[in-house]
Amino acid sequence: MALSSKPYKGARDFYPEDKRLQKYMFGVLRNVAESYGYNEYDAPILESFEIFAAKSGQEIVDDQTYVFEDRGGRKVVVRPEMTPTVSRMVAAKRQELAYPLRWYSIPNLWRYERPQRGRLREHWQLNVDIFGIENYHAEIELLSMISDMFKAFGAKTNMYEIRINSRKLINYILEDYLGLSEQESHDICKLIDKMHKIDRSKFISGIDAVLSPEHKEGQVNEKLLSILEAKRLQDLPAEVMAHDSVVELDQVLSGLEKKGINNALFDVTIMRGFDYYTGIVFEAVDKHLENNRSMLGGGRYDGLVGLFGVASVPTVGFGWGDVTLENFLKLHHLLPDLVNETSLYVCLVGDVAGLADDAINEFRKQGVNIAVDYSGKKLGDQIKNADKAHIKHVLIVGEDEVNSGKFKIKNLESGKEYVGTITELVKELE
Repeated sequence: MALSSKPYKGARDFYPEDKRLQKYMFGVLRNVAESYGYNEYDAPILESFEIFAAKSGQEIVDDQTYVFEDRGGRKVVVRPEMTPTVSRMVAAKRQELAYPLRWYSIPNLWRYERPQRGRLREHWQLNVDIFGIENYHAEIELLSMISDMFKAFGAKTNMYEIRINSRKLINYILEDYLGLSEQESHDICKLIDKMHKIDRSKFISGIDAVLSPEHKEGQVNEKLLSILEAKRLQDLPAEVMAHDSVVELDQVLSGLEKKGINNALFDVTIMRGFDYYTGIVFEAVDKHLENNRSMLGGGRYDGLVGLFGVASVPTVGFGWGDVTLENFLKLHHLLPDLVNETSLYVCLVGDVAGLADDAINEFRKQGVNIAVDYSGKKLGDQIKNADKAHIKHVLIVGEDEVNSGKFKIKNLESGKEYVGTITELVKELE
């Protein structure tokens, strides 16, 4: 029985054209992150299970992680996200690092879930984190960076929306304003996080299932549903409006508006699924009708570094997956024409392989990426190979060219031919 040529379910093979697109996307993300003073880091793909069990959330840990026991009897996880890892790294050098600390990475991550549009088992994700700033300027910096990343891809503000909420606000609403227990609040947060993916009746029945008998008899359900319909901060109850988290949200939204970011809005239903968030949380949502979903998300998680036995560090971060980014760029027609990195294909005519080496090396010295066909095939077949590889120009080299020092380049798209010295042809290629 022949072996399957398909990749593992939920993972992808990256052929050169796929890798070219990935390189382009990551290049844009890197350039913008580094323009804000962020430095790239990386870490092992395997981590101790305990650091994810501590705060990532039950669904991630129990249902979505690839967990196994290594030969030393240690329980190991293939990282499903990067936040616990970067927190571990900061904790390891807590006293040596200079704050504010600005780091980013683009790791590959694994989650065992049902593959669907925008979600695969393996994906790459931009992670950006700023450590050491307690005030809302950290959130504004990251949200400004996100806006600049969209701009760098050519996106207009009407193509996407930034939605902002606060876990501090939600905790206050559920536990203080509505009087729910910590467990009720936790379970309702998980429900709210999924409310746009399920129908309203199922959501309401889910709330009823969570609430204790005493809360079912009161008006908790009606009050909660009313709050979840708020479209602006001003729509919240007066008692809730007085909370300091509302002031903080208003500062962030006002700060973004002053920077000309006019597509950010308050959304009381934004939860983020991870249990480690402590303050403002946010998502960017694609407004295209075929992909009306969250593309990236993040928020403040001030307590995670402290779990490693050191003093806590205030932190804000976000993650942006490559699958949702690629879908966004394709749907909005924002992808440029990505050409083969090899700009010149050498067709050898006759037994000139050794004689042509000096010329080939000179092209490379002058910065030309060049591939040589040593197959000995007919010239027409070599040109077909170049065309199949999507290489735009071919250089035809025979004894006459080697002896004269003048070569011919043909543009396979236009059919134009150019004859000249190596230096002249390099300028023509440029």
